[in-house]
Amino acid sequence: MPGFLLIDRILVVLIATALLCVPSVSPAQSTTDAEAGIETTQSESLDLKIPLSVPETAFSGARSRVVLAAQVMLDRSRHSPGVIDGLMGGNTMRAIQHFRRARGLPAEGSIDPQLMRSLINSQGGEIFQTYTITRDDVDGPFFRVPDAMSAMAALERVGWTSPQELIADRFHMDQDLLRALNPEADFSRVGTRITIVAHREETLPSQVARIEVRKSDNSVVAFDERGNIFASYPATVGSAQFPSPSGSMEVVAVAPDANYTFDPSGREWGPDETLIVPPGPNNPVGGIWIDLSKPGYGIHGSPDPQLIGKTASHGCVRLTNWDAKELADAVRQGTRVVFANQAGGAS
Repeated sequence: MPGFLLIDRILVVLIATALLCVPSVSPAQSTTDAEAGIETTQSESLDLKIPLSVPETAFSGARSRVVLAAQVMLDRSRHSPGVIDGLMGGNTMRAIQHFRRARGLPAEGSIDPQLMRSLINSQGGEIFQTYTITRDDVDGPFFRVPDAMSAMAALERVGWTSPQELIADRFHMDQDLLRALNPEADFSRVGTRITIVAHREETLPSQVARIEVRKSDNSVVAFDERGNIFASYPATVGSAQFPSPSGSMEVVAVAPDANYTFDPSGREWGPDETLIVPPGPNNPVGGIWIDLSKPGYGIHGSPDPQLIGKTASHGCVRLTNWDAKELADAVRQGTRVVFANQAGGAS
């Protein structure tokens, strides 16, 4: 990509002089089908083509077949619900609203026949597919990732903890859903056939011309050169104590396999020593970093995709690893990034 600075993890260490990105957790929230306005009759008219291998118990409790189908099709439409888990929550609701606006549907509403028809017309197809576990899936290396940053810094790499985590992340799935769909599966055995969701490919159809970080609804929206929205992602955007930056800035560079360097200078949180945490999907920035022109701030991945939009960050913008990778692959040096309190307006 001409003129684009790609940061090699071996040559450049990501310096977090003002990197305010380690998550602080707030209680996660979920919404029942009734609270979200899902029409229960919709499940009767929607043919999900559930494989015989999927046990009925996979959809016990709050997990819904209709929500799962909507999440899979939203994911394929480039309006990411975050982790696909079959549970209605804020990230799925935000994806629904972005999809509705993009398709010219009434802005209000949840999962109703109109939405499902539009999703099926644009993103129809199988909701599930079969996958055979390969040698690459099970060979690792896998790591026991400690909570303490000092212990994390001693690792060779902050990689996957298990084949199950690797596979769930690759297919945008919650690990609990993956296990529920395949309760008897041995995820460490080559040749095991499992049921997964039919996720999207992680390549945007065109270059991102502008990014809008919407603080009011914890989302990141990507625009093409014509000013049309063609992708949206749930995000964790700062916190009351550590607000995200304001105004307009630019993408400076991308580190696709980034170290995380913690500098305690001026920090009221974290360890009291400078630490360099090696690359990997379970390091504090998920191993993916989009560097912005305000020093120390960026858009990055996360080791805890299920917490996106349900926690507070220390100022940066956090996405799931797969959403961060998709966005990182479609930006270039100079791509404009606007931090807005609401759609279309800078903060």
